[in-house]
Amino acid sequence: MKIPALKSELGRRTFYTTTLTFQQVSDFVSPINDELHKSESLKDLIQRSITNNYISIKDYVLNQKERFFNSLILAVYDDYPIWTEVELKYDDQSTYQVGLLDFPTKHKIFPVDGQHRVEGIRAALKENPALKDEKIAVIFIGHKNDEKGKQSTRRLFTTLNRYAKPVSFDDTIALDEDDTVAIVTRELLEEHKLFTGKRIIYAKQKAIPSGNFNALTSIITLYQCNLELFKLWHLETKNKKATASVLAEYLKFRKSTEEIKQVKEYIFSFWNTFAKEFEVIKKYLKNNEPYAKELRNNQNGGNLLFRPVGLLPLIKATCEIKGERKKPFSSILSSFDKMDLNLSSIPWEKVVWEPTTKRMIMNSATLTQMLLVYKFDKKQYSKTRLEKLKKEYAVKIDFNGKPSEVLKGIS
Repeated sequence: MKIPALKSELGRRTFYTTTLTFQQVSDFVSPINDELHKSESLKDLIQRSITNNYISIKDYVLNQKERFFNSLILAVYDDYPIWTEVELKYDDQSTYQVGLLDFPTKHKIFPVDGQHRVEGIRAALKENPALKDEKIAVIFIGHKNDEKGKQSTRRLFTTLNRYAKPVSFDDTIALDEDDTVAIVTRELLEEHKLFTGKRIIYAKQKAIPSGNFNALTSIITLYQCNLELFKLWHLETKNKKATASVLAEYLKFRKSTEEIKQVKEYIFSFWNTFAKEFEVIKKYLKNNEPYAKELRNNQNGGNLLFRPVGLLPLIKATCEIKGERKKPFSSILSSFDKMDLNLSSIPWEKVVWEPTTKRMIMNSATLTQMLLVYKFDKKQYSKTRLEKLKKEYAVKIDFNGKPSEVLKGIS
């Protein structure tokens, strides 16, 4: 196998940059066996790091027409390949960095970075051999099979995996052109009056900084709310719940323009109703000043809608009620609007808001959702869930009375 490549050096390593076809990757790249460890248990540990994630890569290769990958980093077992330099002259300059890599003997090649990509490509080829001429960028390094060589390659292996960072959640929302929910979320940010300008905070976490009095919520919370609405859309249009595999399909592979449009219309319709039914949201939209200052503060906590830990459970409760009881969004949200959503009131105090320390309580999302559903229609609350609600609420508020009376003050 002779392939054109570029030769470079970084630190103490010489490496070669080139491309391989999918067929060459499948034929010549082997799993890691005894190249990094002599111990059987340590070799097994390396192999167990190859999880079923390669299946999602296989599906990506088979289904995404605009597929693209980062470079594979491959080690050449026991020695460097033979490098033949070719002098390249241009504009009175010359370089010997260009040349041919030759693997005259049975060099063993294994992935230092990209094990899942290799296995995904191999699995995709089995299902669709026509992909054999697709190419992926590759970086070759040499690997000596002595203790010093193993130590050097192990260091590279851990460095690449330790410092490689996945795309952040907020970057996914901002850039992903395949994720249906991300696409609709971006369109909300550009087109819907409730989320334009300073009404959404772009942050790498859900929490809103204490000094921000403009935003309704964070971009991550908005995405999560839209994900719940998407699940409900799927239930209502496909007559079945969106399983984990269905969600993965809609979040990883771009759907048709028509289907994305349907999801957009459904989610936009919800937020239109949300803005119409909540009096506090109407005032928020009319006010040019930082109106959220009174609705998100460190004195009494503010309003449930203006806290990410409150807004998402409310959207989940809305979707639950609509999905199970077939109530329209307007009826559900109108009912919620009539409730006292101030965090210093019952039942939110000690569930979402701690009055003593004047801090938000961050681990009560499920309980908050249950309370909202209960307040909406306690008569249809199942006995099993009612007992769960009583138990969890009693623990949160340190209730010591009769279990049957723990929800007495909630209406």
